[in-house]
Amino acid sequence: MKLENIPQIRHINSNNFFLLAGPCAIEGEEMAMRIAEKAVAITDKLQIPYVFKGSFKKANRSRIDSFTGIGDEKALKILRKVSETFNVPTVTDIHEISDAEMAAEYVDVLQIPAFLVRQTDLVVAAANTGKTINLKKGQFMSPESMQHAVQKVLDCGNEQAVITDRGTMFGYQDMIVDFRGIPTMKQYAPVVLDVTHSLQQPNQSSGVTGGRPEMIGTIAKAGIAAGVNGLFMETHFDPANAKSDGANMLHLDLLENLLNQLVAIRQTINNF
Repeated sequence: MKLENIPQIRHINSNNFFLLAGPCAIEGEEMAMRIAEKAVAITDKLQIPYVFKGSFKKANRSRIDSFTGIGDEKALKILRKVSETFNVPTVTDIHEISDAEMAAEYVDVLQIPAFLVRQTDLVVAAANTGKTINLKKGQFMSPESMQHAVQKVLDCGNEQAVITDRGTMFGYQDMIVDFRGIPTMKQYAPVVLDVTHSLQQPNQSSGVTGGRPEMIGTIAKAGIAAGVNGLFMETHFDPANAKSDGANMLHLDLLENLLNQLVAIRQTINNF
């Protein structure tokens, strides 16, 4: 991803990793603004290029009674307000072809969920908006297979493709990160490591995904050491009561300390 091509991005000359972070889902304006304000303050201080993340809609829940959103347009307008208020780009995921054009009116980066990254029509619709496209690697896919997802974006005349690794299925109810995939996928596009989703424990009998947030620091540090271009983290000031993916989120109060450590690691890596 060429950071200079994303509107409003700050610190484009930074040697840091870039960061996509925010809540799993937009639950309301106050919560989004609260998370964005703190994340922006921290990333400005540490000179980390930052993109605010928030799903305007959750279409891939385990149960029909799970939270899916506050309304598409309402959530997208909140994402736009975050961008305008804090002068940062935003990213949201899309699930249907019709979502692409709609979301592109409000955000800077369109994200293709891991379960849907092989859906050609969806990837093409996103690429045709001209926005940066964040392609989540399917939990069932090899690193090598992601070159074809990237090529679909390129074939649309859009050179702004990013790959995000969000772990690989390990049995039925666990995920692992294969760090060998990072240099492989960097041959095709800049690579982001989704730290929090990589620690999910999906397919629980309760229908609510579990997670191991105590391992966030370990996975993030390993990713920086392995040379990822960016990190993806979901964060919330009250993960226990978040309406989606709270089990694997980073508490917002822990964000600054972790990013300080990661910046120090990146500075060390840059000297090699």
